[in-house]
Amino acid sequence: MTALLSLQNVSKRFRGLVAVDQVSFDVPEGMIYAVIGPNGAGKTTLFNLIAGAMVPDAGSITFAGARIDCLSADAVCRRGLARTFQLVRPFPALTVEDNVVVGALLHRRDVASARERAHDLLRRLDLSDKRGQIAATLTLPDRKRLEVARALATEPKILLLDEVMAGLRPTETDRMVAILRELNRKSGLTILLIEHVMRAVMALASHVVVLDHGTMIAQGAPDVVVRDPAVVQSYLGAEAG
Repeated sequence: MTALLSLQNVSKRFRGLVAVDQVSFDVPEGMIYAVIGPNGAGKTTLFNLIAGAMVPDAGSITFAGARIDCLSADAVCRRGLARTFQLVRPFPALTVEDNVVVGALLHRRDVASARERAHDLLRRLDLSDKRGQIAATLTLPDRKRLEVARALATEPKILLLDEVMAGLRPTETDRMVAILRELNRKSGLTILLIEHVMRAVMALASHVVVLDHGTMIAQGAPDVVVRDPAVVQSYLGAEAG
C-alpha cells in the first residue's frame, strides 16, 4: 500500500525535554491508524509537527509524496491535511452552519458552494437540525461532531483527530465510531487518530502506534499491540503513578 503520510526519525525537544524522539511510521492511503499512549507521551506534539503548528528538530514528514515539515499550518491544510483539537475550538458566536462554511471556503470560492458543502457535512455528522444554533450553546458531543465537520469542510485527504471521543458516553462514542467508519468506507478518507478510549481504537483502527515519553515503543495490529508487555507496562505504570 502507498504511504500517504510518512514520518522518518521525527524528533522535537523543548529545552531539556525530548517530547518526540525519532518516531517513524507510515500511514497508507485509505486506512485508519491510531496513536495511543499515556498522558505526556508526546501524542499531541506529534500531531502539531505533522499539521505544521511546530517544526521538527530532526527527521522528515512527507505527505502525498512531498515534504511538509517546513510548511506553515495553513499551507499544510491547503495540501489536504486537516486536524481537530483536543480542546474543541468552534467560533462561538457563529452558527453551526457558518462554522462549517468557514472551513469550506478554503477551497470553494463562493459562499453558495461552501454552504452546499456545509449542508452535506452537517447531514453526515447528524447536525442538520442544529445548523442555525449558535455554536457556543452546543453540548460537548455536538461540539465534537462540529469540530469534525469543520475539518472535513476543508476537503482533506487525511484527517487527524485528537481525542474526539474524550468525555463522551459509550452511546455517544459508538455514534462517533459509526460516523468515522462510514466516512472512511464511503469516501476512502484516511484517518489518523489520537485516542484514549480503547473501545473506539479497537473498533476503528487497523494499525496502532504506541508512544511513551516521546518514543515509539510498539506498533502493529490493535489486538497484538494491546498484549505487548511494553505497552501493558506503559499503561499500568501511568495508572500506578
